[in-house]
Amino acid sequence: MAPYLETVKSFADVPITDAGVDTLAFLEAAQGVVGLFDLLGSAAFTAVQNDLKGNIAKVRARYDAAPEKSSTLELLVINEKGEKKRTATEGLMWLLRGLSFTCKALQAAQANPTEELSVAFSKSYEATLKKFHNFVVKGIFSVAMKACPYRADFYAKLASDPAGGPSVPADKLNEELNKWLAALANIVDRMEKFYEEGGHNKGF
Repeated sequence: MAPYLETVKSFADVPITDAGVDTLAFLEAAQGVVGLFDLLGSAAFTAVQNDLKGNIAKVRARYDAAPEKSSTLELLVINEKGEKKRTATEGLMWLLRGLSFTCKALQAAQANPTEELSVAFSKSYEATLKKFHNFVVKGIFSVAMKACPYRADFYAKLASDPAGGPSVPADKLNEELNKWLAALANIVDRMEKFYEEGGHNKGF
């Protein structure tokens, strides 16, 4: 084993070409965000994890059914457009929202070293997911925000090697995390623009 960010695919390594964002590499990196919530160590985040997992599965199912039409996220959405049920398009839309929520929370935590995670995640929720959620889901997320671990504990887990090897020095961890988050933010912004401009978020 190795410290967490060394065990998952970085969004910085997801290829982006003229055809768009590589689907399989993106899904592999998104799976790393699911595992990140294990480090937050609270059952309150199960709903968030299940949401991410469910939406990754919807996009993956579409890729498996039509790989030649789904090599990039953009092609996947465009090629599903004429179909009655656009399950993967909707799943990807929600996946991007969940990733945006996580990304903005951790970027805020990185930018404000004295701010606790519960504050960073709560502010991010207000700015990203809250407007899409009903009363019940808002309640679930409210509980999850309060269940965030202390900042120092989370960063210690992120840096540590579960096999007992040396922890990553703080400066290296910050560099890797910032790179990971910047690449994720870039993909989310790109895809949100794509959805907006193509009207792909209509009808959900």
